[in-house]
Amino acid sequence: MTVRPVASLLYVMLQVGPDLPPIRLDYLGARGFTGGVMLAHMFFAQLFIGFAIGSPLLKALGDRWENERMRRLSYSLDRFNVLTFSIGATLAGMFLVLLMGFYPRLTTAIFTHFFWYFPVLGFGFMFLTLYSLYIYHYRTQRRSIWAGIGMAVFIVAWESILTGIDSFMTTGGGSGETALGNGTVTSNPAAALDSLLNPMFVPLDLHRTFANLSWPAFALATWAAFSYAKSKSAEDKAFYDWAGSMGVLWGTVFLLFQPFAGFLVAFSMKAAYGSQGPGAPGGPYERLTGSGAGHGSFTSDLLFVNLALVVGLFVLANAAMYLGAYRHPNRAGRVPIRIFGLVAAVAGLYSVSPLAEFPFLYMRYIMMLVMVLATLGTLIYYTRARGAFRYGSPGRPYRAVLLALGTLAAVLSLGMGFMKSNSRVPYTIYGQPEYRISNERPIGQDQLQQVPKPQEKR
Repeated sequence: MTVRPVASLLYVMLQVGPDLPPIRLDYLGARGFTGGVMLAHMFFAQLFIGFAIGSPLLKALGDRWENERMRRLSYSLDRFNVLTFSIGATLAGMFLVLLMGFYPRLTTAIFTHFFWYFPVLGFGFMFLTLYSLYIYHYRTQRRSIWAGIGMAVFIVAWESILTGIDSFMTTGGGSGETALGNGTVTSNPAAALDSLLNPMFVPLDLHRTFANLSWPAFALATWAAFSYAKSKSAEDKAFYDWAGSMGVLWGTVFLLFQPFAGFLVAFSMKAAYGSQGPGAPGGPYERLTGSGAGHGSFTSDLLFVNLALVVGLFVLANAAMYLGAYRHPNRAGRVPIRIFGLVAAVAGLYSVSPLAEFPFLYMRYIMMLVMVLATLGTLIYYTRARGAFRYGSPGRPYRAVLLALGTLAAVLSLGMGFMKSNSRVPYTIYGQPEYRISNERPIGQDQLQQVPKPQEKR
């Protein structure tokens, strides 16, 4: 009677292995450390997505209109993605390692349940994105434009898969979702797709897409203002001045959509479970808005802070367009831009003031709508005047606004992600007690004792 040597060795190692203790971190804790790494990854990932979409479009328009500035800006965005992709990828890999160490049961369940979408389909899209980026950056012009468009499509598809998983974890999949509940996990592609297409998926995907097109553009404006100060030649100064104006225009266009998508995200949370979630004092919507049992939650305080930052972003965008309009030789459009900008600022500040619900409950939302419409008026007049701008000598107040605009947009983008994830406390998957936010205990002797003894070979 003989026993397989390898199987016997593995069995002995499992049986006598140490009882692994939970991993604990002082001060930040497992949740804080993991979230910090994820937010750092998001910073670079969002820039990559925004620039991956914008770069081929700028290149195509530059070739069509024979605009050398658009071609140069396209190359700059593309070069940034090539140089910084490894940073974002390294942070993403570290995030996955932390998930496996701090939340082994959750990570295993998520990877198993969404196996055919993440990692299989998702990493397939990422490979295609990188291959398209290679063609776009190094190959001939005609091929590179189409490859750049393909790169944008693949990275947006990758983002959508991650958004589906993220929205599933925030809402638990919605009413009646039990795919990961009660310890049951399935790798059925149909069940995983149903979990991806939860009530929060479409609004959150729209909101993230608009954000990934808006705040990277404001970051572009900040880069242009910073680079202008270091440039020496008149040609470079004119280019960076033009690039800053392009960033303000591009960022403001997609900023206008974000309040509407944001409200849809909030109310899709409510639609997922109604007013109460199973096994919790309040659903993610209650925690987000501070209503019901979630009154006065930390997440609702974050919502107010982020709304104030949104108002600040609109005010700075209006200020940038007003100060930038002086480049028109006749100062055309400055008077209506000033009027629309003041209306947007007053309406926005009223919407986050203590008087926001006076004279009736929905006054806050009306004022925010007025802010959006007034900013649209500013954008229209700014766009009409922009064709006659003379670039090359932006004022210091204008460049200071651009620096503040990109910084505030980055803070707001990361703050929104933190607020959304915090709304599912105390669960890593909302409404499912098996998966808690507190760090889990890695596999120990109680699980190892359940390992079947290897069969002996006679």
